[in-house]
Amino acid sequence: MKPGSIAIVGAAETTELGKIPGLSVLGLHADAALNAMQDMGIGPKDIDGVATAGISPTDLAHYLGITPTWADGTSVGGCSFMLHVRHAAAAINEGLCETVLITHGESGKSRIGSRGFGGGGGSSLAGQFEMPFGPMGPPTMFTIPVLRYMKDLGLTHEQLANVAVVQREWAAKHPRATFRDPITIDDVLNSRMIAYPFHLLQCCLVTDGGGALIMTSADRAKDFPTRPVYVVGSGESVETPMISQMADFTSSRAFRVSGKKAFEEAGISHSEVDHLMIYDAFAHLPIFGLEDLGFVKPGEAGEFIMDRHTAPGGKLPMNTNGGGLSYMHSGMYGMYALQESVRQMRGTSPAQVEGAKLSVCHGVGGMFGASGTIIMSNERP
Repeated sequence: MKPGSIAIVGAAETTELGKIPGLSVLGLHADAALNAMQDMGIGPKDIDGVATAGISPTDLAHYLGITPTWADGTSVGGCSFMLHVRHAAAAINEGLCETVLITHGESGKSRIGSRGFGGGGGSSLAGQFEMPFGPMGPPTMFTIPVLRYMKDLGLTHEQLANVAVVQREWAAKHPRATFRDPITIDDVLNSRMIAYPFHLLQCCLVTDGGGALIMTSADRAKDFPTRPVYVVGSGESVETPMISQMADFTSSRAFRVSGKKAFEEAGISHSEVDHLMIYDAFAHLPIFGLEDLGFVKPGEAGEFIMDRHTAPGGKLPMNTNGGGLSYMHSGMYGMYALQESVRQMRGTSPAQVEGAKLSVCHGVGGMFGASGTIIMSNERP
């Protein structure tokens, strides 16, 4: 992809976030999609490409009355939407479509129209080789890599807790954030233990909500009323469906491959990045992300955050919506990270980073199973 050839011209979340018992999963997708269309002054008849995860693009197109010439149902977990952005950029550049709608909607809390928890069944790899050992969902599975990281690289419980503390500071600036009250390291470490070493405040929220993006060529962006956000770099990768089979428990191969590809495509250095979003279903993910993306060396991220480099006023503002720990997390958080990167590049975030021109948005899917990285700019290269 030529950096800056594609622009995000529409972006919106669902009308409400948190607990939305009046909308099904499909209804949340539609609500976010219609809000994004309204954001840029178009309707379903103007969309000719659709991409979504959690539901089928067939369901989405039918429900909204869209007749697409391109569709993408890639579903690799919470970073699926980063991959959709990358795939949509390629499709638009190739002339397969002109205007792509990417949607997310999830009734994580109310469970209206949701499928059951879990996946793969007994015949899947995880079903055969991990489930017999009794894991009880993501909190009990994500502990494997962070415990190894703490043992080998010296991350302390206080540093791990501090991730949630700093992100709560950012959430306090967002009126739509689920949790806004300040917390301390002691608050985090005194909150209920969920699965060692994770306490409650180090685990993501469970909420209802959704979001949508609309993309087109940079040359067409001037036809719409919104400020365009240009996609200047992208990357994706997958590693393993079983967290027990990671090549290295202290680092994500998918993170490294995806991030390296995006930085190379954008042709930027780490020192040029003004704003960073790293998917944070649990408190250790920003630590892995900072290191695997190359912002700090292995073992340095905990202290980097403790020194307030990612906090308000820091040199690398990170997770400025409060993240999945404080803003919202319906299950597949990647869309909300993308939304905040877009807001920052438009200059409309309640926690706006002054003068920000370059944002890196990085996501994870499954238990370190997949990754997607999107680099955005408000200046066309």
